[in-house]
Amino acid sequence: MGEKKCPHCGQWSVWTTDINDICEHCGKPLGGRDLEYKEQRDRDTQANEEQWIFYIKETDSEFVKGMKKVGNFFYTIYLAIITFLAWVIAALPG
Repeated sequence: MGEKKCPHCGQWSVWTTDINDICEHCGKPLGGRDLEYKEQRDRDTQANEEQWIFYIKETDSEFVKGMKKVGNFFYTIYLAIITFLAWVIAALPG
């Protein structure tokens, strides 16, 4: 356990290296810019997942959920084949 200077009030607070730790003096998070970057990364990741063609929503019917699972399966197989072929091409010269 250590201390970290609060980016908001400038006072030193106890810090357990958790990005969500709260300042003892002003009550704001000690993460500062790192916390903002993490939240932005989480939002971007969620947006990318929801834009994926085979993303399964709670509102999808059972048929659509099943078809999306099949689509995900075949997409995974397709990528595995492409990756294997790329590996073979890279291994041939050596």
